[in-house]
Amino acid sequence: MTGKRRLWILLVLFLVTNIARSQDPSKNISPPFLNVGTEWVDSVFNSLSTEERIAQLIFVAAFSDQDIIHEVEITDLIRNHKIGGLIFFQGDIRNQAMLTNFYQSESEVPLLIAMDGEWGLGMRLSDIIDFPYQMSLGAIQNDSLIYEMGCAIANQFKRLGVHINLAPVVDINNNPENPVIGFRSFGEDKYNVTNKAEMYMKGLQDNGILAVAKHFPGHGDTNKDSHFVLPVLNHSMERLDSLELYPYKKLIKQGLGGIMTTHLSIPVLDSTRDLASTLSKPITAGLLKEKLGFQGLILTDALNMKAITDYFPPGIADAKALIAGNDILEYTENVALAMEEIKRSIENGEISQKEINERCRKVLEMKYWAGLNEFEDIDTVELIEDINSISSELLNRKLIKASITVLRNNESLIPIQNLEKIKIASLTIGSSGSTPFQNMLDKYTRINQLQLDYNTDSTIVNSTIDNLKGFDLAIVGINGLDQKSYNRFGVTEEITKTINKVVSEIPSILVVFGNPYALEFMEGVKRADGLIIAYQDNELVQELAAQMIFGGFGATGKLPVSIGKDFLVGDGLETLGNIRFQYSLPESVGLNSKILENRIDSIAEHGIKEKAYPGCQVLVARRGVIVFHKAYGFHTYQNLIPVKKDDLYDFASVTKITGPLPALMKLYDEGKYTLDNKFSHLWPDFSSGDKSDLVIHDVLAHQSRLMAWIPYWRNTVKKNGDFRWNTFKEDSSERFTVEVDNNLYLHKNYRHKMYRAIKRSPLRENNEYLYSGLSFYLYPKIIGDLTGREYESYLKETFYRSLGAYTITYNPNREYPLHRIVPTENDDFFRMRQIHGWVHDEGAAMMGGVSGNAGLFATINDLAKLMQMYLQMGTYGGKKYIEQETMKTFTAYQFPENDNRRGLGFDKPNIGNSELPPEKQYPAPGASPESFGHSGFTGTFTWADPAHDLLYIFFSNRVYPTRDNQKLYNLNIRTSIQQVLYDAMKK
Repeated sequence: MTGKRRLWILLVLFLVTNIARSQDPSKNISPPFLNVGTEWVDSVFNSLSTEERIAQLIFVAAFSDQDIIHEVEITDLIRNHKIGGLIFFQGDIRNQAMLTNFYQSESEVPLLIAMDGEWGLGMRLSDIIDFPYQMSLGAIQNDSLIYEMGCAIANQFKRLGVHINLAPVVDINNNPENPVIGFRSFGEDKYNVTNKAEMYMKGLQDNGILAVAKHFPGHGDTNKDSHFVLPVLNHSMERLDSLELYPYKKLIKQGLGGIMTTHLSIPVLDSTRDLASTLSKPITAGLLKEKLGFQGLILTDALNMKAITDYFPPGIADAKALIAGNDILEYTENVALAMEEIKRSIENGEISQKEINERCRKVLEMKYWAGLNEFEDIDTVELIEDINSISSELLNRKLIKASITVLRNNESLIPIQNLEKIKIASLTIGSSGSTPFQNMLDKYTRINQLQLDYNTDSTIVNSTIDNLKGFDLAIVGINGLDQKSYNRFGVTEEITKTINKVVSEIPSILVVFGNPYALEFMEGVKRADGLIIAYQDNELVQELAAQMIFGGFGATGKLPVSIGKDFLVGDGLETLGNIRFQYSLPESVGLNSKILENRIDSIAEHGIKEKAYPGCQVLVARRGVIVFHKAYGFHTYQNLIPVKKDDLYDFASVTKITGPLPALMKLYDEGKYTLDNKFSHLWPDFSSGDKSDLVIHDVLAHQSRLMAWIPYWRNTVKKNGDFRWNTFKEDSSERFTVEVDNNLYLHKNYRHKMYRAIKRSPLRENNEYLYSGLSFYLYPKIIGDLTGREYESYLKETFYRSLGAYTITYNPNREYPLHRIVPTENDDFFRMRQIHGWVHDEGAAMMGGVSGNAGLFATINDLAKLMQMYLQMGTYGGKKYIEQETMKTFTAYQFPENDNRRGLGFDKPNIGNSELPPEKQYPAPGASPESFGHSGFTGTFTWADPAHDLLYIFFSNRVYPTRDNQKLYNLNIRTSIQQVLYDAMKK
């Protein structure tokens, strides 16, 4: 032996000894299954033959999506060889449960069931929630969320009768070209990886599922995939000890139950040529068991991988793995051969029967800890529902939200503000159709959608980018990338060129739905104004990324890996959140989704069945989160056009609190009037006559003695049904300019007759409460005069567009196709036609569709934004629209002593509502006295309850085909649904 080689051996021994010293086994927490159930373990162990003790160490691969031949093969292995366990791979929940029950019934000793569940059962099974990949989790700053995920995955496993999770991955991925770990790693920082792995491990083991850390001694810095070749890890002992082994040492101290060995050649630990570390005794028995003091279960990685099979045939590989120190052989391909080779190894003295016995007892102890001493069949009733629990769905959302990482945010562009000032386009690269990301963006404001799939030719790409030049901002989603390093993570030259063109032409926010390493191949991302890494590409990730961009929640994620020199591990900017709606599940805000779903569905569908309306929509929000929005039925009873969530409805009298009222409150803030002013302060024509003493306060509270309404249209129609010559014409002209419907124009001066009719209308004798719409015809002109701006333009510029509520509009047919506008009545007394796209209310129609009493249309989602601003006492989207004290004043009871339930413009619950008999309650008895809202004649209803931070909107077209249909009221549909919300809070 040369002196140089002697020095090298001494150095290795010195370093390994140092590892041992740094990992004092006496200070380790024992794995949770050790030394439990001694009586049961002894009993079972003593009943096993020598061969059967070997068989307990063999786990074979099982699938729940294959044919009967596979099932027979597994059953034969259980019956004939009495194997110790199964590792389930692809399939579905129900089949796996039924197979597990059957296989367990065929096994004399209960089987241990293991699975790869790095991101939960969804990693292998269909129809199950997928928790985020570990790379996504690596971006999360709150490690307690990782513990929660470990607990949730443990509950999934237990419900399906699985006992071992082959997770977490503790490889430190510091090689961007790693083809097999990559997105499966928590990242490149050993502390971050270790902390999160520990939380994951504890979440599993605290809930009775064994955690198996992998891939020992560390697969993070390879550029080869051990499924196909044997990678070589040429690192020094110092490097291995300080980096790759770091997570294992920490987790072993904390009671880690299992470790999976991996198929790597590591010359510094074992120089044997073509020998995978899985089969190396110096690595498995020497380093892991003796030096690191690991006492838990050691499982091999799959023994069918080419890093093993290229060098050792089945049977021999299995025997070598046991000789090396592994306890469980995973994915044994030929059990009979493996058994023969293992027995031969015992006979040859390569492994002792005592070692086999000790490992068998360890497996049996694990079975006892897993509860297999009292095995019960998996209950398949509600199995899928239990595994896909609401709590898991909520946790999944939390994890994704916490992972999303903002790497660039020039001038605090995110969350997007000043929606009324910017024209936005969304561009998807990698899809030919609208994506969930784009659809969610559309919920926040008006956005033009564009798409480019990967097969689009350069001409169309250039044309699309030219279209973007007409916008102030492009939000670009990059989809269809590859999580693995092959082919540059799916980043083609075309993607790179397109990104470069976009960022050079227009201010842009880029969202990469994929592996962060893909950024290395996207030169243009460094010049984007906003850059977001969302890590994965699925519907929920896309929707949540869109919510973050508009401030539904704030970004907190930090990059878990470095990408070149531009983006370093730990980079990530925090953004402002909770300024606009989030979209989530009822349980996220303390509501019971089953109650909401079942009861609202039942009431809404009952209304359709009873022909109270042909269709409807229901929206519920709480604490600034929209948690329920469903559409039911059709536009008409002909069932031709189904109701869609983006349909526009006629507000009817809901216009009163959404058209003139926000403007009146803002003008009140600005000191343009006081509530004690006479109404003539706003409408000088009332300065003389019997209305000269009317006070604004009384008028807005509906106790000013004004009549309820005036049927203006009657004076335009002759006895024979024809219009009077000076009222309506079929064609527009210089005098007939007010468009009331298709081919129907009113004389331009007729509104002045309507104003005069209001002035001349008689006053009631006393000031008892009587709902009156007369003053609301006057407010558009009043608001125009006070602001110096056209009424509708003022509303849109001051409120609607800033809120992102672009669909709130008068005369929607001028902007939207009729198939998006829900029709109302078949008018057989005035306009003599089907009302579709035009306001239903006759008086509002005669005002050209623009009035304060009726006329507004919108989607239910856009009305919710305005109502949420009210609920938040005048603020939304980080902007104050109305002073808080003003909102409180206008939404409070004004004259309860006069038995008047009204606020100022707003409707409120009947006084003492919850104590009244059911037939006199309005709205729902659960609504608090602080609540407010309004209803509409066409079948609309909106209500906000500050005491419960609750918003409810109901849309229907109950007046189709006739206003005589009273079933909506008779069945009490709207308030019955509203009461469901309060009931859902209690359970």
